Amino acid sequence: MDTTSYSLGIVLSQNLKQQGFDSIDASSLAKGFEEGLNGTAKVTPEQANQYIQQHVEKAAASAGAEARQEGEAFLAQNAKRPEVKVTDSGLQYEVLKEGTGASPAATETVRVHYHGTLIDGSVFDSSVERGETIEFPLNRVIPGWTEGVQLMKEGAKYRFFIPYDLAYGPRGSAPAIPPYAALIFDVELFEVK
Repeated sequence: MDTTSYSLGIVLSQNLKQQGFDSIDASSLAKGFEEGLNGTAKVTPEQANQYIQQHVEKAAASAGAEARQEGEAFLAQNAKRPEVKVTDSGLQYEVLKEGTGASPAATETVRVHYHGTLIDGSVFDSSVERGETIEFPLNRVIPGWTEGVQLMKEGAKYRFFIPYDLAYGPRGSAPAIPPYAALIFDVELFEVK
């Protein structure tokens, strides 16, 4: 056995698994590989790329449909809680602590602490855990943040429940935020600049 070829096969299989191709017909893969190398393939590389892209899109849509349903069910249940307010866009928020300072406009820069989780509670990002506040222009973040933080006053702490379409949408934000994910953020507004 040629150890280099065998090793290439192992590495290729692991790369394909990491990309979501975990149920591949190995004999068809070997046939395509062989025919591609010797120039006798029945489809062009462009057609092959189209087939792969269609498979990837179908798999993402399937995974996204489940995440979307879970997020919508969570938000529908969450909206029934008396302490949760829902805006016209579908953004949900809960006032944890009211502030007394200025409210930001969408074009202003804010200094905040935040803690972001998926609806299952897994943390994907947290300035709180890093121990550093963050500053950013409010119109340069996801729509749920732009809308939500404008509701706050300096000194406030809110919890936002953000539908996927006001977050990272059908694409998500790899690797931490999957497609169609609803998000939860605790946000504390320290300063409007």
